Amino acid sequence: MSRALRTFALPAAALLMAGSLSACSAPPSPEATATLLATSLQDVDLSAVPLAGTDAASATAELATALAPMESIKRSVTLDSVSEDEDSADPQTATATYSTVWDIDSTDTDWTYTTTAILELDEQADTWAVRYSPSIAVPELEAGQYVAKRTSGSARGDIIGDSKAALVTDRPVLRIGINKEAVEESEWESSAKALAKLLEIDPEPYAARVVAGGERAFVVAITLRDDIDRTVTDEELDAIPGVLAQPATLPLAPTRTFARAILGSVGEATAEIVANSKGTVNAGDQVGLSGLQKSYQDRLAGTKGYSINIYDQDKNVLSTLASQDAVDGKNLVTTLDRDMQQLAESLVAESDSDAALVAVRPSDGAILAAASGPEDNAQNTAMLGKYAPGSTFKVITALAMLRNGDTPKTSVACPATMTVDGKEFKNYDGYPASALGEIQLSEALAQSCNTVFLKGAADAKSPALADAAAALGLNLSPSTGAGSFLGSVPDDSSGTELAANGIGQGIVQSSALGMATVAASIQNGGTVTPHLIDDPKPDAAPKPKNPLTADEAKDLASMMAGVVDHGTLKELRDIPGPKVIGKSGTAEYDGERNAHAWSIAAQGDLAVAVFVADGSGGAQTAGPIVGKFLTDATQG
Repeated sequence: MSRALRTFALPAAALLMAGSLSACSAPPSPEATATLLATSLQDVDLSAVPLAGTDAASATAELATALAPMESIKRSVTLDSVSEDEDSADPQTATATYSTVWDIDSTDTDWTYTTTAILELDEQADTWAVRYSPSIAVPELEAGQYVAKRTSGSARGDIIGDSKAALVTDRPVLRIGINKEAVEESEWESSAKALAKLLEIDPEPYAARVVAGGERAFVVAITLRDDIDRTVTDEELDAIPGVLAQPATLPLAPTRTFARAILGSVGEATAEIVANSKGTVNAGDQVGLSGLQKSYQDRLAGTKGYSINIYDQDKNVLSTLASQDAVDGKNLVTTLDRDMQQLAESLVAESDSDAALVAVRPSDGAILAAASGPEDNAQNTAMLGKYAPGSTFKVITALAMLRNGDTPKTSVACPATMTVDGKEFKNYDGYPASALGEIQLSEALAQSCNTVFLKGAADAKSPALADAAAALGLNLSPSTGAGSFLGSVPDDSSGTELAANGIGQGIVQSSALGMATVAASIQNGGTVTPHLIDDPKPDAAPKPKNPLTADEAKDLASMMAGVVDHGTLKELRDIPGPKVIGKSGTAEYDGERNAHAWSIAAQGDLAVAVFVADGSGGAQTAGPIVGKFLTDATQG
C-alpha cells in the first residue's frame, strides 16, 4: 500500500510564529534512526537500533542466523530515502528505503535489490523505532528461514593439440581409500597400512590420517588412472577390509609423464589459492595447480553458476531470489603434436642427466614437441633451461661474419690454438689435422673450428653478434603463450668473453627451444617466432631490428648441409627424405671438462634441437637422438 508523504506549506506569518516556539516542541526526524539501521544491517548487529515489538538481542540473533550462510560474501547497505507518512494512523510512521548490493562472484554483475523498513514515532521516548522484520534485510525473508548461495559447476575445457587431438580431457580415475563406516574400528589402522603397502605410499602417515578421521569418513589414499596401465587390481583392493575404490574423472593427459611440466596438473584448491581467489574458488574446487592448467585457469575453468535461495529449516528451497547460469570453460588449443611429443619423450626418458628435445615447424613456428628428460625430471628443461649452447652457436657467429663481409667460400685461418688477451683457446680434442690452416668458412663450420669463430666474433664485435642472434630467433622476448626462454646474448662483451661467446661459451645462453628456433629460422628462410598456443593467440612477439634474409638463410643452410655431408654430423646424411642440415655442439661447464652436448638439425618442415646436460660430445651424445627423431617422425 502506498503512503502519501506529509508535505505541506505554511504561510509566512505562521513560519515566523513557529520559529519563535521552543525547539523541544518539534517532533524528532526519522532520518537518524533510518541511517543507523543501514549501518546495523551492514554489520548484522541491531543492538543500537530502537526497535518496536521485539528486543534487539532476539532480532540480531535471528538475522545473523538467517544470513550466516552468506557471511563470506561482501555486501553493502545504503539508505536511499526516508519520508514520514502523511496519512498514517497513530502512531506516526515513516518509510525508509534501502539498497543492498552483494558481490556474488568475480564478474561485474552483482545481486542488488531494495527493501523498506517502517519506523514509528515513540512520542514518550521522543524517538523513532524500527518495526523489525527479516524482510528489511532480504526481500520475502520471514522468521525461521535463511538465505544461502547454491553453486553449479562448469565443465572444464580441454587442452587440445595439433590436428585437434585432445591432449588433456576428462579421463576415468579411481579415488582409493578406507571407508571407515564399512569396517570395524579395530581394523581401521591395519586396513590403512595394508592399503598403503599395496599402493606403495608411506603407511604410518596414512594410517594416522585414517584413525584421526571421523567415524564415517572416507579417507582417500591416492587417485589412480583407471586404464589398462593400472597395476593395482580390483581383487587386491577387495581383499583389504574397508577399501573403497570410488570412480571419478579428472582432466588428464594421455600418460602420466606426457608434457607434464608444460601442461601442468589439476587438483584440489589449496588454502592459499582459496584465500587469494576473492571468493571465486571454494574449498574442494578443482583448479589448475601448475603449467598451462594454472596459467589459463580462468579460460579453462569457465564461470560457476549460482542461485540465491530462501530455505526453510528442513533445507527446502522456498524461493529463488537471483540466479546465474554456469558458463563452461573454453578449450586451450596448443601446437603440440601428440605422436611427436611421445616420440621425443621416449628418446630422452632414459637419459643419465637432464635432457631436452624440442621440435619446431619452420613454416609457422609451431612447437610440435618439447620433451624434458629423464622421465623423473619434473622441470621444463626443454623450454626454460638456460645453458651454454656450445658450438651450435657458431651458426649465429657465422651469420655475424657473413654480415661483416664474409661468404661461405671466404678463406679463413684455422690454427690449432689462439690466444686472446693472454688466454689460450684451442680446438676440441680429435679435431682433424687436415682441416687446419687456410680453409673456407663453410669448412670451418662443417668441422667446427673454434679458432675461426673466436676471431670471427672478435672482428664482428658484440653488438653484431647479438643482432645475428636476434635475427635467428634468440635474444628476443618470447611470445609462445607459455613460460619460455629462448636465449641471452649480450651486446657489450669484449676480449676473452666476446671470443668465448663466439663459440657458444662465455656468458651466452640458450634453451633447447631457442636452438630449435635457430635451425627453424634457417630452414624457413626468415626469422621464426616460435609459439605453443594457437587459441587464444599470444601477443605479437617483437621483431628483430635486422631480420634474417632469404640469401643469408641460404648461405647458412649450405654450410650446415656440409656439417651433415662430411662434417661432425655425417651420421645424419643417410636419413630418408629431404636433405638434412645440422650443427653439433659441446660446451664445457667446469674445470674438469664436463660438458653439455647439443645437436640441431632441420629436414623438410621440421627443425629439432637436442640437449643433454652431461655428454661425451654433441655429435656422439645428442646427434644419434636427433637422427632417431627425424627418422621416426618423418617415417611415421
